[in-house]
Amino acid sequence: MINVGTIIASAIFFVPSDIARVIPGAGPAVLVWVVGGAVSLLGALSVAELGAALPEAGGMFVYLREAYGPLWAFLYGWGAGIVINPASIAAISLVCATYLGYFLPLSAGAIPWVAAGTTVVLTVLNCLGLKPGTLTQNILTTLKIGLVVLLIVAGLALPGGSTTNLQPLWPAGAPLALLPAFGVAMVSVLWAYDGWNEITYVGSEVKDPGRTMPRAIVLSTVIGMALYVAVTVAYQYVLPAAKIAASPLVASDAAQVTLGRAGAGLVAAAIVVSTLGANNGIILTAARIPYAMAVDGQLFRFLGAVHPRFATPVASLLTQGAIAVALTLSGRYQALYTYAVFVSWVFYAMSCAAVLTLRARRPDLPRPYRTWGYPVTPVVFIAFAAWLVGNTILQNPKDAAIGAGLVLVGLPYFYYGRWMARTRSGT
Repeated sequence: MINVGTIIASAIFFVPSDIARVIPGAGPAVLVWVVGGAVSLLGALSVAELGAALPEAGGMFVYLREAYGPLWAFLYGWGAGIVINPASIAAISLVCATYLGYFLPLSAGAIPWVAAGTTVVLTVLNCLGLKPGTLTQNILTTLKIGLVVLLIVAGLALPGGSTTNLQPLWPAGAPLALLPAFGVAMVSVLWAYDGWNEITYVGSEVKDPGRTMPRAIVLSTVIGMALYVAVTVAYQYVLPAAKIAASPLVASDAAQVTLGRAGAGLVAAAIVVSTLGANNGIILTAARIPYAMAVDGQLFRFLGAVHPRFATPVASLLTQGAIAVALTLSGRYQALYTYAVFVSWVFYAMSCAAVLTLRARRPDLPRPYRTWGYPVTPVVFIAFAAWLVGNTILQNPKDAAIGAGLVLVGLPYFYYGRWMARTRSGT
């Protein structure tokens, strides 16, 4: 529920339109979701081995530390825990507040405050223990899946759709000519799938992690892929390709064709529930990254504090919430997230490479689950991630450079912390 709730956020309602603007033809627009899901599944199958073998708070921060040392672990933790996740929470909360405005009269000035309010409520809820946070996640994700399935059924089963909207199924010309555009679209698709590794951040709090974590990681990725592919086909069946490409609210437009005015309300409700569920999942899990860094001595020690009664990383949760609220109210979140998100794929590739590294370096490490298809599975994922990162650098060099800079700006703090640690120890 944590993984699915984080994977299915707001992207399912908007990204199909972005894809249609870049890639012509219904077939490639569906194929990009299939390929993105398959690539994410390869990563999930690989990282699941690390999650089962090293069930500690912090997820990939722990895996990178064990495989490559503290520097790479710090850079990942800084990028994900300090920059990307709070910016992501801010972005998602604003989408949630915007669609709450469909049901409540909200002025433009009130929306950021309502968005910040949802972050505060979810943060406090997750400070009160793991059970309140996971119960909320289970309820919201169940509602979310039900609403998305309803959109799919309405699009494919109710009057209003036509197979003529699926034409052309494949654009004319050489298939290889689509590769550059396919790569650009893949960035949006893989962002939509992001979240398949969220469960690893709470590894130390999962019961029977050797059995539970691999199943959660793999199953959630498959569920996400099935929903994304099905809803894309439903949109295409209901709307012509040109309208999908031109629509900023493709889900709403599709629902109105089959459900009339009630369709807009259904989509608004689905987006509110989806964004709340996604943010609850991110807030619950992502705070474990700064917590793990603090316990490891790489961030301020107070971030490693655990509530004596609720056993939650309350200091890290509150700090994460404060950063997200500040970004929400300042309006600075979107640039941070856009610039830094591609860098996360560098660390995803390194995490999959850590499966290979730790197999060689620590063969005696207990591995309750071993990566299916090893070593082909992690190698293919690494190769694809390298292509994706390289294509992003070629197509959007400015964004790539700024994203890398946001991560590397943490280096002075890393070396300052090491200098302080040596000073305290007298070495």
